[in-house]
Amino acid sequence: MVRQYFPKGTDLTSHTPEDQAAVAAGLKCRPRRTLGWDTPAERLAKLLATAS
Repeated sequence: MVRQYFPKGTDLTSHTPEDQAAVAAGLKCRPRRTLGWDTPAERLAKLLATAS
């Protein structure tokens, strides 16, 4: 999924930490089919709610 933001062979050091953080945030907020279309954050919240 990172390849949607940075093409293969891209030197990531040429991108600012802010750019990389924005990509990471976008990936963390993306719904996943394997999680029943939940985001990773939603699934973690559900897991923590059932554990307590």
